[in-house]
Amino acid sequence: MALSQPARFGEDWCDERIKGYLNRLPPAGDNPDFHVLYNAYKHMRPFDFERFVVYFLEAGRDLGARNREGRTLLDIAREHVASAEFVAILEHALQH
Repeated sequence: MALSQPARFGEDWCDERIKGYLNRLPPAGDNPDFHVLYNAYKHMRPFDFERFVVYFLEAGRDLGARNREGRTLLDIAREHVASAEFVAILEHALQH
């Protein structure tokens, strides 16, 4: 399968691109809030993800959303060695 856009690294993400993740549709049966959070986590750098979380919460979305296994994004991120910045962002957002 051919890629529609080549990968670009180190580029700045505009607000519209970050907000676009809020509109990603989940597979049938998946929690829509978990789906967009997880996709943002997988594709964004920490400082872009931090901006995304602000938009996510402003949209009234659930930061504690769970996947089919009953796990939150914070549960998953805590298991990833290189995710300390993401964990800190999520923990801070959940405290406020």
